[in-house]
Amino acid sequence: MSYRKIKLCVEDVQGYNCLLNFHGMDMTRDKLCSLIKKKQSIIEANVDARTTDGYIVRMFCIAFTKKQDDQLKETCYAKSAKVRAIRSKMVNSMSTLAGKGDLKTLVKALIAGTTGEEIEREASSIFPIKDCYIRKVKVIKKPKFDVTALMEWHNDEGQDVGQNVAPAIPEETVAGSGGRL
Repeated sequence: MSYRKIKLCVEDVQGYNCLLNFHGMDMTRDKLCSLIKKKQSIIEANVDARTTDGYIVRMFCIAFTKKQDDQLKETCYAKSAKVRAIRSKMVNSMSTLAGKGDLKTLVKALIAGTTGEEIEREASSIFPIKDCYIRKVKVIKKPKFDVTALMEWHNDEGQDVGQNVAPAIPEETVAGSGGRL
C-alpha cells in the first residue's frame, strides 16, 4: 500500500506533542498512470458521505474494465448503461462504508484497502472490472473542534506496533582513493 498518501492536519499542540487529525488520502501519480492503458474503459465515481461523528467526506473511486477469460477481441469497452450501473454500485458501497461508522473506522477501512475488491465482486455481475481503488478522499466539512474526542483517537493505541530497523553497516573505503574503490 505504498501508493497511498495520507494527509494529516495539526488540530492542537500540547507541549511538544502535536495532535493530528485525518485530512485526506490520495494515490501517487505513478500508480495512477500505471493503471491507465488503452483499449479499456475507465469508470470513475464520487460521493459526498457523512460519517456517524459528523464529518462529511468526498470519496472518489476508479475502476477499469477487463477482458473475459475466453475473449479474443482486443478491446473491452463497456457501454454507457453498464458504466452507469457500475457507477451506482460504487456510489452505494462508498456511502455505506462512510455511513456505518465514525471517521476512525473509515480511515482503518481505507488503509486496509478491501473496499475496491468488494466493489469488484458486486459489479462483476454487470461487467468484469479490475483494479478498483478508492482513489482519493477529501474531508469536506468537520464538526466543531472537540479536544476530548481527538484525545481519544491518540490515547487508544499508544503502543508502538512497528519493528526495529537494523543498524546501518558502514562502508569500507580504501585509504587515499578519494572515496572511490
